[in-house]
Amino acid sequence: MTKPCLPPDPATRKPGYKAPAKSCDSHSHIFEDFSRFPLSPNRSFTPPEAPVSSLLQMLDILGIERGVVVHSSAYGTDTRASLAAVKSAPDRLRGVAVTGADTPRELIETLNRAGFCGTRLSTVVKGTPGFEALEKIASNVKPFNWHIAVHIDKSSELVDLAPRLLATGNDIVIDHIARVRSDEGVKAPGYQSLLELLASGRCWVKLSALHRCSSLEYPWADMRPLIDGVISARPDRVLWGTDWPHVNQYDSMQNDGDLLDAFATWVNDEATRHKILVENPAELYRF
Repeated sequence: MTKPCLPPDPATRKPGYKAPAKSCDSHSHIFEDFSRFPLSPNRSFTPPEAPVSSLLQMLDILGIERGVVVHSSAYGTDTRASLAAVKSAPDRLRGVAVTGADTPRELIETLNRAGFCGTRLSTVVKGTPGFEALEKIASNVKPFNWHIAVHIDKSSELVDLAPRLLATGNDIVIDHIARVRSDEGVKAPGYQSLLELLASGRCWVKLSALHRCSSLEYPWADMRPLIDGVISARPDRVLWGTDWPHVNQYDSMQNDGDLLDAFATWVNDEATRHKILVENPAELYRF
């Protein structure tokens, strides 16, 4: 049995910061109609129902026009729920899949036509492949120019993974700033590996779920040195996301309006904000 996660705060606060036109939330998940799209029995958590309609409503309140649905491990490699979500709003949404070494090419083609452009691997949760089959999975999606989304449990894992990721030839997206904790700081080996990946020009990094790595409350100011470092290194390769509906949280729940306002406190320059919210995701996710 898995413990049910808290639902997202339904009273999304309108943020003080006004995002520019065509801004993108580059990291969210959906959990749609469990009778139609049943959860995998091999999962690490039980999410609340969080349908695409609620995601779009939250984005509307934030003033965010675009979003990326990252397929959740709670569905395993059954991508039907995420595919239906992305197809329901093709002008607004793109997708990141979860595929295995044996995923048929025909399914990847179907996902690609619908607006999917990456596949995710994880060492954090059951249901998503780890990196044992990285090379095969990367090879499967490379003809479609898909990236590899990297979801790791500890930042130190990136040290050994980085050379393998680069060797695939695929673009790379590092979720949640590689889970480098604030108390690890910029000298952490995993963070240094992240900077090396960014220097390649083929790596992107998400400013998402940073509260999970912070020792402070909103706006999680102790994460600033890590944020500043990646922006200084490659402002053209940084993305932002809410991580809605914030699964694997059981005690407290942040408000998504606060997440956008926190971003505005981390990034003071409007031109850089525009890169992170608009230009960078438009390039990576093919809007």
